[in-house]
Amino acid sequence: MPQPLLIADGLVTGYAKPVIGPLSFAIQPGEVVGLWGANGCGKSTLLRAIANKARIFTGSLKQRPGLSLAWQMQQPVRLDEMPFNGHDYLRYAQANRSTPPNRMALWLDQRIDTLSGGQFQLLAVWAMLGRQADLILLDEPTNNLDPEGQQILAEILKAVQGVSAVLLVSHEYRFLEHACHRVINIAKSSPPN
Repeated sequence: MPQPLLIADGLVTGYAKPVIGPLSFAIQPGEVVGLWGANGCGKSTLLRAIANKARIFTGSLKQRPGLSLAWQMQQPVRLDEMPFNGHDYLRYAQANRSTPPNRMALWLDQRIDTLSGGQFQLLAVWAMLGRQADLILLDEPTNNLDPEGQQILAEILKAVQGVSAVLLVSHEYRFLEHACHRVINIAKSSPPN
């Protein structure tokens, strides 16, 4: 079995005080893992800890040496006026990935500022997945997505399984069940008092 990319062991993390934990889990290369829990339970804080942006109080978070990360926050940056198209966006994002699913291909010729919120969200996820990082962190990629958009997102995630590992946060449990190898329920975790 290959060496895990990431191992959390009794991890308690937060900022001025603990927000979430203790958590223990591992992420293997090529695996798509969902983090599920209610709003405010610490899902995004866990991603921030993995990206070295939150404090670790107790436990450990070990990354495989040389691990490369890519991280998409909840709201990808989109200016009011973006006078370039989807192809340009992918090039600027250094997304070296093949052609997106057919339902997304037409968006590549459109100006970014004419895409709907859901279309832009999917394009941003596709760009992030094209970064060729070992571990890709996606924070609430189902934001702005209707059921059809969630289906496209599931297709995108299935297309990258086995290439990069993906850790994605959502409060949409059915989506995670459908799109991921496994789901970690962090709602069962509560920070120490």
